[in-house]
Amino acid sequence: MPEAVVTAEPSPGLENPLRALLESDRIEDPCSIVFFGASGDLFKRMLLPAVYNLRLEGLLPANFSVVGFSRSSFTDDSFRAYCKESVDSFSRSGPAKESMWSEFARRISYITADFDDDAHFHDLRKVLERSDQQLGTAGNRLFYLSTPPSVFPTIVERLATAKLDPKSNPKGWTRIIVEKPFGTDLATARALQREINSVFEESHIYRIDHYLGKETVQDIMALRFANTIFEPIWNRQYIRSVQITASETLGVEQRGGYYESSGALRDMLQNHVMNLLALVAMEPPATASADAIRNEKFKVLSAMRRLDSEHLDRFAARGQYGPGTIEGESVPGYREESDVNPTSNTETFAALKLHIDNWRWSGVPFYLRSGKRLARKSTEIAVTFAPIPHRLFGEASDAIEANVLVMKIQPDEGLSLRFNAKVPGPKNHIRAVTMDFNYGTGFGVASAPAYERLIADAIRGDQTLFTRWDAVELAWEIVTPVLERWSTTQDLSFPNYPAGSEGPQQADALTNDDGNHWRRI
Repeated sequence: MPEAVVTAEPSPGLENPLRALLESDRIEDPCSIVFFGASGDLFKRMLLPAVYNLRLEGLLPANFSVVGFSRSSFTDDSFRAYCKESVDSFSRSGPAKESMWSEFARRISYITADFDDDAHFHDLRKVLERSDQQLGTAGNRLFYLSTPPSVFPTIVERLATAKLDPKSNPKGWTRIIVEKPFGTDLATARALQREINSVFEESHIYRIDHYLGKETVQDIMALRFANTIFEPIWNRQYIRSVQITASETLGVEQRGGYYESSGALRDMLQNHVMNLLALVAMEPPATASADAIRNEKFKVLSAMRRLDSEHLDRFAARGQYGPGTIEGESVPGYREESDVNPTSNTETFAALKLHIDNWRWSGVPFYLRSGKRLARKSTEIAVTFAPIPHRLFGEASDAIEANVLVMKIQPDEGLSLRFNAKVPGPKNHIRAVTMDFNYGTGFGVASAPAYERLIADAIRGDQTLFTRWDAVELAWEIVTPVLERWSTTQDLSFPNYPAGSEGPQQADALTNDDGNHWRRI
């Protein structure tokens, strides 16, 4: 029987009381933002529109500059035109506002550069010094690495050679944002950390995970620690299991070459999904400071039971999509995608069952899964509570379903709580109903894209939503046995799920062994 739904919406025509008396988020520190890889897709679709919208909403400091640094050939004027096209095409606020664009554009400059050429980094230093003098950026610099990870070490080394490192900047602060992936395995992650840490201290490094910038992810801590109704039952006595799902309907698109060397485990579970798990399972931090919060996330990963390589199939499952149907259209299988090996062993679906060996979570399974070409695009965290200890209500034919709290990350942003209620009438029938809260209707605004929040926080010097090295290292340690097994054994069942399905049947064993089951995607 379909579940009933109760929605929470503000009254039309009234000022939304949920947004009343909020403090201004205006950033005070002036700064220059340098985007390495400024001709790339990430900059065009996400980063430049994010900076523009921060300016449009009055959040950027009055004095700022944007510098593009890439191999593609642009002049300052042609790069400004490229940036305007980016805003017109991809900004959530629509085409650039002409009244503001001219002022925004004059703060944009560009350097056609080779990452291996020291001279171009000296040119960058001159541009930044000119911005300090003419645009009042006060020596504050934010470097954003939106390049392939293979050139991260080269860029960092050249920054130091050109005296653009933090130690060479007595006038202001110097910070660096590093895009994922942070390494491709434990060894390469450690090597990359040594390279970056030789120039930038941990307090200057901002490892970005755009999932952490999503409003609904940030609300996980608010839900737990700003309400008295959840935290007392947030433990092994009342929670039966936790499921974290990140599913996509898209395939690898034009990224077949990249995905062949990555796969779902590296691309999603090791970083995005593991970060969600840490937020759900962490202890209350002593304060709301970045390090206090990240300390608790580190403790969760430290308590994670390491996977036994001899019994790995009980805790890990993989899949690869074959041909199928998505939204009524036929789509090819992974092995038919461009730049993909026709006998590829790369997984497009990965699932893990993990346990946290501490007082709060002992015995509670955490199920993680992520995959491409699945039935629906959805990222959610589902907390299933323990069954009632003794049945008093409901007819014999009624199923008393478990209470479930679902945190919806995307595309529907909100919360839902399933509980049981009596059906109106003379008989004592019990049915599950769902109470929903939607962020867009509840607060009367659409959530800003994650990159807006994360870039703003990096300028502020707030590392709360960025991943610390010790947590990155532990996440790699946790998945390493699975990576090693999967990379050295051919899965002869591939492709083992059709596009548009719920994923491979092999994953069902992870939940079924505990008397649980995956939620429908």
